[in-house]
Amino acid sequence: MNYRHFAFLGYMALLMPLIGRAQQLMDKEIVQRADERLRGVHSSIAEVKMTIIRPTWKREMQLKTWSKGTEYALILVTAPARDKGTAFLKRGDEIWNWQPSIDRVIKLPPSMMGQSWMGSDFTHDDLVRESSIVKDFTHHLLGKEVVNSRLCYKIELRPKPDAAVVWGKVVLWIDVQDFVQMKAEFYDEDGWLVNTMITTKVGEMGGRVIPIVMEMIPADKPGHKTMLEQLHIEFDKPIPDSFFSIQNMKRLRA
Repeated sequence: MNYRHFAFLGYMALLMPLIGRAQQLMDKEIVQRADERLRGVHSSIAEVKMTIIRPTWKREMQLKTWSKGTEYALILVTAPARDKGTAFLKRGDEIWNWQPSIDRVIKLPPSMMGQSWMGSDFTHDDLVRESSIVKDFTHHLLGKEVVNSRLCYKIELRPKPDAAVVWGKVVLWIDVQDFVQMKAEFYDEDGWLVNTMITTKVGEMGGRVIPIVMEMIPADKPGHKTMLEQLHIEFDKPIPDSFFSIQNMKRLRA
């Protein structure tokens, strides 16, 4: 082995860790840009319709949501009448639920984050987002695939050791052009597929291209799925931190 060959191998040995770190940063940036599509860089205010579909029945709910960064989120149920006024609040690592029918505020333990949200196929963590797909996971680009006629990055997310995360693994398909999340697969700690979320309609709303209709489909329950449809959304309007309080959650009117 001549000196030039030896020097080249030494150079590559020094360079490979830097290439790995740069790739990881790029993968993380793709996930972050997709996350900000619906959350907004600073904040978002939205109206959403949720449709829970079962083999023998269907139920619709109307929601209003507020979010600010990754620390604050509030969801208010505005319909149907029997659930109207029910609210969920996220402040940092704490999640609270207001149930006006029994005049009670309940603090949700971390063990509930993986459970069904209001009888839907979404979990509490999916909607209130205790965990962050940007901060609580490592990201690895697996390649590119086409989903619903859109070329997508395929990225695997693995939870960090100290993260309070519901899933054992998440795989995302993110549109190359607009950074819209087109598909997500959620796996348990044993590697079994639990839920698949698919974006079935993409459009412009709030001045940007976003997922308009998303479907969450459980892997082991034929005929079950839950649809989320964006009705209206505004991005990056100022919301004071004080808005996300237990007192304000109880005062909100549907």
